[in-house]
Amino acid sequence: MALNMAPVIKSVELPGKVVLQYVEQGDVSGVPVLFLHAIADSWHAFERLLPHLPGYIHAIALTQRGHGDASRPEAGYRPRDFAADLLVFMDILQLEAAVIIGGSSGGIIARRFAIDHPERTLGLVLLGSPFTLKDKPGPRELWNSIISKMTDPVDPRMVREFAEDTLAQPVPQDFLEMLVQENLKVPARVWKATFKGLMEDDSSEELNKIRAPTLIIWGDRDAFLPLSDQKALTETISCSQFVVYPGGGHAFYWEEPVRVASDIVAFIEEIAD
Repeated sequence: MALNMAPVIKSVELPGKVVLQYVEQGDVSGVPVLFLHAIADSWHAFERLLPHLPGYIHAIALTQRGHGDASRPEAGYRPRDFAADLLVFMDILQLEAAVIIGGSSGGIIARRFAIDHPERTLGLVLLGSPFTLKDKPGPRELWNSIISKMTDPVDPRMVREFAEDTLAQPVPQDFLEMLVQENLKVPARVWKATFKGLMEDDSSEELNKIRAPTLIIWGDRDAFLPLSDQKALTETISCSQFVVYPGGGHAFYWEEPVRVASDIVAFIEEIAD
């Protein structure tokens, strides 16, 4: 049964006066499930998905540093930094372990956490997440042509195109507009530092260390990630299962939130048995 209550928006202060916003819903004694958004997004990236989770799941969607309405410190935008924030966040909320879910590049942060903190990772879910961006021509071209040249204020047209390119199916217009506005909150320096950190990330070389049960989902109309990328993830993470969404775009969790929620719940129930 889906939870129809609106998630409660809260905030927490990490050391160094970094304030992160998050939303929380469900039974606090239930299985903790932490959602990590992609570059330039915020907790709102999961706004369509959260209402379809049952109340017995303790769901938390975090806005990471530099994004949305979180603090924007000068440094700390590599995957390792975001994963370190997540550890402190879990300590503050007294979460012993959780299922970590990453959307798109948020999956790179989620898996970094799973590699570094296996005892705190109940399970791992990668939603349209790359195997690696290191040495890939597409991300390098995007960096050279657009990201590295970004200045404030960030160009709304670029942001809109960036969001629309992740879709293969329609989403409600008001939801897309909200996502664009969230992306526009991110300063150019954070776009640059975060993207650079993702391109330099080498966690793909350590994926064989992941011991947590892992669910990998990919849309077969993803304009950014080829099937070979997902096969590499699946083959390298020994305890993984792979699901393909026919017709799904890169951000299929915006397009098909009911199905994604259902698959996440089934995965959690499977690993909790």
